[in-house]
Amino acid sequence: MIMTAAKVVAVCISLNKGERKTPVDQVELRENHGIVGDAHAGEWHRQVSLLAMESIAKMQALGLAVTTGDFAENITTQGIDLPALPIGTRLTVGETLLEVTQIGKECHTRCAIYHQAGDCVMPKEGIFAKVVLGGVIKPGDSIAAK
Repeated sequence: MIMTAAKVVAVCISLNKGERKTPVDQVELRENHGIVGDAHAGEWHRQVSLLAMESIAKMQALGLAVTTGDFAENITTQGIDLPALPIGTRLTVGETLLEVTQIGKECHTRCAIYHQAGDCVMPKEGIFAKVVLGGVIKPGDSIAAK
């Protein structure tokens, strides 16, 4: 079996909370803030959200036409088991450094994905991080746990 290095598949932003995010060419992360121009940025523990392409593929297998950004994740990854990372893990993503602050989240309202599929991967498999060192992230950037 060939092991592939963990990488960024897509970077996504939205102007408002509670909506799908739109993939963009690159994002700028600011230390202790999050992604410049994203609704979830700010001085709190969930500055950046990450979800694996492998998780999105589970929902696609259920027949949903979903893709990157549809689960409101900022960074779509490939080749790293995000929910298995302990809180406090530091990740180098491109030229940035993130620290994992939360695994999964409680969904207070059932999203459109949940109503279509009867399930959603973000509450169980999405993770959240704060920005320790800012910089630019773009698709194809490498990801490494420290």
